[in-house]
Amino acid sequence: MFPRIREITDSFGGCLRGSVEEHPAGALVVVERPDVPGRPRVMLDAYGADVLAGSVMSARLSVSQGLPDEYVDGAFGACFKLVTRPAAMMRIEQEDMGVLEIPAPFWDRFYAEMCLVAAHARELVRRADARVH
Repeated sequence: MFPRIREITDSFGGCLRGSVEEHPAGALVVVERPDVPGRPRVMLDAYGADVLAGSVMSARLSVSQGLPDEYVDGAFGACFKLVTRPAAMMRIEQEDMGVLEIPAPFWDRFYAEMCLVAAHARELVRRADARVH
């Protein structure tokens, strides 16, 4: 069942890929843009995946008013930022990985996918915890 990989495409040929796989800490979530030069990507743990999903939905609901940045720490720390100009996008900044941008047309489908990814990630964390105890 793992790794679980899904791609979301838009009508202009844009592509957003999300995956979840086992990791010693429980789960590793990777989000990448294989259609963009340099193939930007970020890596998150289950906590980061949950916060990213919430940040995407918050951005969708408040794009005209702006939104404070969200931060997650730990081995896969990241900053999630709503960018409104020149076009609405969620920008994910990660010290070791760089920057990945998710344009607004992806948000609805990406949010739904992240809900599934986060559930799988939490289960992988639960299984890892069970192996330790």
